[in-house]
Amino acid sequence: MTEISKEYGTALFMVACEKNSKKEFGQALEEVKQIFLENKEYLDFLVSPSVSISERLSSIEAAFANRVPQDVLSYLMLLCEKGRMVCFYESVDEYKALLNASERISNATVTSAVELSEEEKQKLIKKLEDICKGKVNVEYFIDSSLLGGVVINLEGKIMDGSLRHRLRDIKEVIDK
Repeated sequence: MTEISKEYGTALFMVACEKNSKKEFGQALEEVKQIFLENKEYLDFLVSPSVSISERLSSIEAAFANRVPQDVLSYLMLLCEKGRMVCFYESVDEYKALLNASERISNATVTSAVELSEEEKQKLIKKLEDICKGKVNVEYFIDSSLLGGVVINLEGKIMDGSLRHRLRDIKEVIDK
């Protein structure tokens, strides 16, 4: 993530804190992000030097004035005005990270060899929440090359409980 993106995301988060609107701004940013993802040519339009800045700003206002809080609209217009719309996605990621940290929410990915049952997922979430002392959002993935077990990435920390990892450890002990 670029420093510029972090600075913009952090600045908006600070405004949201002052206005006691952290979640509202976060939801608005996610809505805008989704619109940009679904309409990639729109973001291209907003960064195009061949389109006048006044036309781009008018377009943002027309598209989002009644959809997002005024401060988020001003944020989008500032990014456009300063030629920083290319930083939008990363700045939203920074905002989301700050929001999650303020709400004590962690993110984890769980990769397993087979689909986990709902009961296993609930037990795993409970254990991760105990470790983090807060809420954990979990994404699940399946990787049949694991043979068995799970690999958990919790905020950049890897917990490898896969059978493949255990077999590698055993092989290292045998080879010594």
